[in-house]
Amino acid sequence: MRSQQSGFTLVEIAIVLVIIGLLLGGILKGQELINSAKVKNLANDFRVIPTYIYAYQDKFKALPGDDANVTQHITGATAAAAANLGNGVINGSWNSNTNTDESFLFWQHVRLANLAAGPTDVTDTTYIPRNAVGGIIGISSTTVPQIQISGMTGTYEVCSAGILGKFAKQLDIQMDDGKTESGSMRVVADGAAMGTAAVATTAVDDATNYTVCMTF
Repeated sequence: MRSQQSGFTLVEIAIVLVIIGLLLGGILKGQELINSAKVKNLANDFRVIPTYIYAYQDKFKALPGDDANVTQHITGATAAAAANLGNGVINGSWNSNTNTDESFLFWQHVRLANLAAGPTDVTDTTYIPRNAVGGIIGISSTTVPQIQISGMTGTYEVCSAGILGKFAKQLDIQMDDGKTESGSMRVVADGAAMGTAAVATTAVDDATNYTVCMTF
């Protein structure tokens, strides 16, 4: 007698392959939606920070961080320890962790003025804001040597670190000229020196973290 052999029919195999294809398509689509949401949140960071400046100026006729009369304007605020306080420049690097710098105190001032959310205690471990991917974000004036990327123009710079190259390129396409080395938004390696030493890069790797800066 010949033994009977059991196995999958072509129809059954086709059904399994279709199911696998649908699952893979769903996973890829879900990842695409997650990435799009991250880029949208990153872009929102760059768009909202200038509004803090304009709203604060409209309310107090001064710059947050650089406000010489901030203790009179806002209860509980700390004035920066800069000799040129009130000169219309946000002094200090965008990523400063010195709690007497104007760029550092910028966040306390806009938060106490009810323009932004977040802790106002400068010793709080979560005081420095983070972007949608966990990197720090900050602002300063574009004066030398505190400007992050050489060649950029504008009065202020907003910089955001720890952004994957694939997100950095999408941000530039959405918000600027689509070129990471030119325009009002540029990309530089994370941890790059500031000023003339930091040149925006065209060779952006999708899987590498970068700092993205926008001037306005």
